[in-house]
Amino acid sequence: MVQSNKSAETAERLALLFKLFGDQTRLSILTELLDDEMYVGEIVEKLQMSQSAISHQLMILKKGKLVRTRRSGKNIYYSISDSHVEQILRLGKKHINE
Repeated sequence: MVQSNKSAETAERLALLFKLFGDQTRLSILTELLDDEMYVGEIVEKLQMSQSAISHQLMILKKGKLVRTRRSGKNIYYSISDSHVEQILRLGKKHINE
């Protein structure tokens, strides 16, 4: 069966979205952000990882529109971009805990 162009494009976009969720570090960051916004230093402390590693993953998450930023003074705060991302994470956690 041949997929339509629209169906193939949707599948490709979904694959890219789920690829963003497919990295343990990115999932750890997103899980931390479920409760509240955080700046890089807080995430580094919570996950016990280097600032460069966290910043790199945050850049990927922001480019993929899974997180958004807010500047306050010298700090840039990160948060989950919208309720859809939050729902995906919460449903995933619910699924693995059943």
